[in-house]
Amino acid sequence: MTGSIEALYIYDEHNRPILTHTYTSRPLSASQLLPLYQSRPTPRSNFIYLPNTSPPTLVFNVVHSNLLFLLTSSTEIEPLLALEFLHRVIDILEEFIGAPILAQKIENNYDVVAQLLNEMCDAGAISTTEPNALRDLVEVEGWIGKLLGGINIPGKPGYSASSNSNMAAISSTGALAANTPALPWRRANVRHTSNELYVDLVEALTVTLAPSGRPLAAFANGTIAFTSKISGVPDLLLNLSTPSGKQNLNSVMELPVFHPCVRLARWREKPGELSFIPPDGRFVLAGYEVDLLPFQNGKSGTTASSNLKLPVSIEVKTSLGPQGSDFEVRLFITKVSGQGNTSISGSSSRSSSRVGGRGTGGFAAGLGGQAGTSSTPTLEDLVVTVPLPAEVRNLSEMRASRGDTTYNPGEKDLEWHIPAKDAVVGGATLRCTVVGPLSNEEDFESNGFRLEGNYDYEENTYQSSSIKAAKSEVTEEQRDVKRVAQNKILMPSSATVSFSVKGWLASGIKVESLVIDARKSRGIGESVKPYKGVKYLTVSRGGVEIRC
Repeated sequence: MTGSIEALYIYDEHNRPILTHTYTSRPLSASQLLPLYQSRPTPRSNFIYLPNTSPPTLVFNVVHSNLLFLLTSSTEIEPLLALEFLHRVIDILEEFIGAPILAQKIENNYDVVAQLLNEMCDAGAISTTEPNALRDLVEVEGWIGKLLGGINIPGKPGYSASSNSNMAAISSTGALAANTPALPWRRANVRHTSNELYVDLVEALTVTLAPSGRPLAAFANGTIAFTSKISGVPDLLLNLSTPSGKQNLNSVMELPVFHPCVRLARWREKPGELSFIPPDGRFVLAGYEVDLLPFQNGKSGTTASSNLKLPVSIEVKTSLGPQGSDFEVRLFITKVSGQGNTSISGSSSRSSSRVGGRGTGGFAAGLGGQAGTSSTPTLEDLVVTVPLPAEVRNLSEMRASRGDTTYNPGEKDLEWHIPAKDAVVGGATLRCTVVGPLSNEEDFESNGFRLEGNYDYEENTYQSSSIKAAKSEVTEEQRDVKRVAQNKILMPSSATVSFSVKGWLASGIKVESLVIDARKSRGIGESVKPYKGVKYLTVSRGGVEIRC
């Protein structure tokens, strides 16, 4: 499937067009395209087909930092290619003009943005999208150049020297570039005063639990972020392993994706070994998915068989109390073992297990060692969110054994925040009482008065007092049964837990070693001993959910 990108549009938070970049053909103008896009009902898909335009147009859209990015094409094009190009544009803009991307930044740096868009796509065909390659092609004036203004001094962009000196500079640069391998993801002649290598393994949890607490589904989406600040052209080898051994890594890491710098043949031959020449700076080396409940003997694993261990487990009880208007959330914080003291070969001044952070917290209290490391994990940002039905009018009582609670009537949810100092191993309880909508029978209950029945002036009312008392007693029992049934509708149907743990991964994947291949590396002296570190982080942003 071949296709071309016709134009790129950027709109600000008020849907005002701030940039239109045309690559080929004669596309729609920004003012014509926006109403056609807004005419589609929300939520809008990232891929929209406009058959009534001439010619029919495909519109791809991404919203980022309150900015709307639109891309159009009137020919058949691979949707994932167009959407990935939009995400690459966003990443490049954040790299060059700074994050977050604001409309004012784009307008103030239009010359840089225009150069970037020209280099990234040529006549509708996607070209260079690597940040390091774009830095060699696009000149960005630093703050010193802006401060000096129009002063022509040596070393400042725009300085005019003699033609001989210019030719000498060009020839010397060309000679240096000729000795450097042509890598699109790495700049030529990289130099750093301090040589550093960092590996960050981050996993996002997605766990669904049954009302009994049995896990229904559990996945961990992992990202291996790498930071390279080393001179020359280093050739690195990163070794990964699992608690069951390196031989099972290929079955644990499902659907792996890699940066173009990774040698795929080495990974296929020896799973767990990543051989690559890194780009300069921070980048995403690899991504993967881990099924924490693998199928065993034809049936999904249980909590015990699959060794699913979470630092937090939750239980929700509903319809409590004499009128069934209470619900209780029970939280259990358990101790998890870290990734261990991984030793990175050639690390100079600190071991990798100490790069987990320096924060302290109750989760690691009394466990020994430094909090937030791979030997002593730290639990932080613990928040329990309980969505409530729209019929809930208020929460009359909120009693928490730890932390603070916040009820948001507009969003109809309850948040229970437990600070890191209170997130110690043990249990915590939150009990709440819901208040439903007012009914005709309850209009006067808040004042202590109730008017019941129809009052007529009948004689001998005292003779039927016993009969009316019996009738009122039966009515009261029926009212209690009805109130219990009404309160059952007001109970929450689910609860989610958000947290982050430094120094622990749910999948158990860890870094065994990170070495520099001296034979394949270029421009690195034998005396260079880079400073290395590894950090593990598990994040759940409402990812652990229990059904009620």
